[in-house]
Amino acid sequence: MSHNPSATRTASSDDSHAVARLSTVDRFLPLWIGLAMAAGLLLGRVIPGLADGLNAVSIHGTSLPIAIGLLLMMYPVLAKVRYKEIGRITADRRMIAVSLIMNWIIGPAVMFALAWLLLPDLPAYRTGVILVGLARCIAMVLIWTDLACGDREMAAVLVALNAVFQVLAYAGLGVFYLNVLPAWLHLPTQSLHVSFAAIAVTVLVFLGIPLVAGYLTRTLGERARGQEWYESKLLPRIAPIALYGLLFTVVVLFALQGKTITSQPLNVVRIALPLLVYFAVMWVGGFAIGRWLRLTYARTAALAFSAASNDFELAIAVAIGVFGATSGQALAGVVGPLIEVPVLLGLVYVALWLHRRLTWPQDDRTHPPAPPRRDIARVSFATPTERLMRPSPPCGDVGQNGSHGLRPPPT
Repeated sequence: MSHNPSATRTASSDDSHAVARLSTVDRFLPLWIGLAMAAGLLLGRVIPGLADGLNAVSIHGTSLPIAIGLLLMMYPVLAKVRYKEIGRITADRRMIAVSLIMNWIIGPAVMFALAWLLLPDLPAYRTGVILVGLARCIAMVLIWTDLACGDREMAAVLVALNAVFQVLAYAGLGVFYLNVLPAWLHLPTQSLHVSFAAIAVTVLVFLGIPLVAGYLTRTLGERARGQEWYESKLLPRIAPIALYGLLFTVVVLFALQGKTITSQPLNVVRIALPLLVYFAVMWVGGFAIGRWLRLTYARTAALAFSAASNDFELAIAVAIGVFGATSGQALAGVVGPLIEVPVLLGLVYVALWLHRRLTWPQDDRTHPPAPPRRDIARVSFATPTERLMRPSPPCGDVGQNGSHGLRPPPT
């Protein structure tokens, strides 16, 4: 990995000027996420019956408020995707193959190993953690990729592929990692009965609805008024919904399990340990492979966050459906997103820091040249909040040779 000291000094100077112009919301996104977590925990503790009320209506085991928050969170991101570029993305078979290997071979194996190493005496929690590792992300990975200035078109392709594999492989992998492989290793086994139809419905709801809505919004909007109007006029009205949906989802998630988390802190810590190691190992592995393959920063970020993210909606739904809502498996499934949200948000900032610190290859065939120096000072350090609130942020032009192909704002 190369490092350009002079570029770093220049970037740091630009950063200080840019940060001074940012709003309070932009500068303190981690604080707002933390406050949302605290608010959820507090609500779950002080309002009797809140969890039962939130769970009164569910979609295949997922609370309706969480489902609404996820749909609101994903729709603006999918409306930003430039679907006409999907053909170019799918031509990169090398990256797609690496992503599928990381998601469906390496990821489940890593989680299986961590679950047995760190939870050998807690079979219910161990099973729940393994179920989380088998569920590859089809939702929040889009948010993390977008926040980190990753390639959102590539992320959309990887999400679609994961959705297909989710339907075809999740139940089979569950049987393999809970029954077949433990038997080969002379470990205790756990039976699992999961309906392919139930998995397909979960994928259809949490990916299909926002994907169709985002595609139709862009297609019809560009057809009616053109791409410039769509990205400069319509998307600014849609984009803020993603941030509101993210904060709402975090509040509801923590409210649903507030009493459980605060009354069983040691169990939560035990469950969190393999998850923390898993997120770190998979993200670092994805990022390192992206560098080894000499991918652009945008694609490296998409690869890393795809590898590290998990589909907690499906894991929770399966755990509740098979083992019950009050089971240890269900608690492990719920702890998954509670750990994933702050950890991957932190990794967003790590990715942006690496973007500035390292030299990245640029694909001249698909990406335009970096903007003039005056534009870099203006746009290169847009915060994650800005990228959720803005329609098509030029964050890919940050730093050295990391062009994402997004246009800078007019001078």
